[in-house]
Amino acid sequence: MIRIIRTRTLRETDSRIVELHDRAETERTRAEKLAAELAEERQAACDTGESLLRTQDVAETLRQELTAARDDLAHTKGQHTALSAQNLLDAEDRVVLRMLLRTTRRQQTTTDRVHVLFHHGRLHSLHATRDAAEIAAEAEGASRSGWTAGAPGAGLPPAEEVAWRIQQLPLSGTR
Repeated sequence: MIRIIRTRTLRETDSRIVELHDRAETERTRAEKLAAELAEERQAACDTGESLLRTQDVAETLRQELTAARDDLAHTKGQHTALSAQNLLDAEDRVVLRMLLRTTRRQQTTTDRVHVLFHHGRLHSLHATRDAAEIAAEAEGASRSGWTAGAPGAGLPPAEEVAWRIQQLPLSGTR
């Protein structure tokens, strides 16, 4: 079967083919551009994902460091509180010692020595005589028979190791 096509129809078909060919070329170019953009977006998404993972790792590390810093701060605050309390006690001990020395000096202007009573190495009280210091220690629970005299020139055990100790100290720098 032979078909007869009019010239006009042939021209319309040819122009339609050219038009469709041009349109197809335009769409192919557009598709290539979209494919390139898609590849760029995929790469950007991968980069963003990697960056997100790195950021999460850094955030976790910073959280751990913050927790450690908070623990250190709490420990340091505890130490500061303890040291401040000790400092206040030391200052209070010095004030009490000065007061006791003044009192002792007023009571005994002829005495050139004072007897200092220590309890586990910490100042307890000052006395004009050794007997007065022993009586004060016994009133606080020390045993009457537990007193010994140290040999002259012999070393004494550390004050912290002895429950009660009486030590003679010169007054006004005389010896």
